[in-house]
Amino acid sequence: MFDPTCKFLAENFPTDFATWLLGAPIALTKLSPTELSLEPIRADSLILLASDPIVLQIEFQTEPDATMAFRMADYRLRVYRRFPQKQMQQVVIYLTPSRSDLVYQTAFEIPGTRHEFEVIRLWEQPTQAFLESTGLLPLAVLTQTSDPSQTLRQVASRIDAISDRQVQSNVAASAGILAGLTLEKDVINQVLRREIVEQSVIYQEWREEFLQEGRQEGRQEGRQEGRQEGERSLILRQLTRRFRAVPEDLSTRLAALSIEQLEALGEALLDFSSLSDLTQWLEQA
Repeated sequence: MFDPTCKFLAENFPTDFATWLLGAPIALTKLSPTELSLEPIRADSLILLASDPIVLQIEFQTEPDATMAFRMADYRLRVYRRFPQKQMQQVVIYLTPSRSDLVYQTAFEIPGTRHEFEVIRLWEQPTQAFLESTGLLPLAVLTQTSDPSQTLRQVASRIDAISDRQVQSNVAASAGILAGLTLEKDVINQVLRREIVEQSVIYQEWREEFLQEGRQEGRQEGRQEGRQEGERSLILRQLTRRFRAVPEDLSTRLAALSIEQLEALGEALLDFSSLSDLTQWLEQA
């Protein structure tokens, strides 16, 4: 959720990110990773923005990644192969504090080869610069602030001043998602206006994705429950046919069995000679 939100911000506010990372408001457009692919590439975590002279690569990370240095070297060579005339700026942005040495790694080295890239640890960045740029507002709460909740209130105040309703809602939703890395949900809900957040593109996308996942899980659970009930009914019919009646307490215990246990019982009951065998089996299950 967090990395895609950052990717959404970078792709929708490229000038703000160019000003921050390149030092100039260069007009950048999205570059598809498929233009560089000889092998599968992690497009979900990769942001490429390009202008005539430069390609800006941004990688947002919530956790340290041991493969990051190699990936930076790999991406640089891919871009050079496709656009040998372009410069390239590569930046890894770590979102949450970490003591890992990996968040300080700025080069890939093997014998005879060294490739360098930039690393930004967001928690070391001064907050004020992020409060002055629309596209960076959602990141402000993760910067070098002593009071994240107060910073979120400052972010909310600036969001309220955004005149474009769609931009306003998109920034608000992004701020709410990223604030979840450092603040409790109740605090976030108190500060950010829910009616604005719910109008955002990113909120609608996440909501639809969650609904689809919920529907899928529901269908899977339904199939599982149907299979479990069918197995239980079959075993009860077999027991009833064999022993005429199954006591209620045993039926209750059968209802608590998993599908795996029911399948095992279906094989074991072939050797039962009395209900005491069933009782003994249930005690061992």
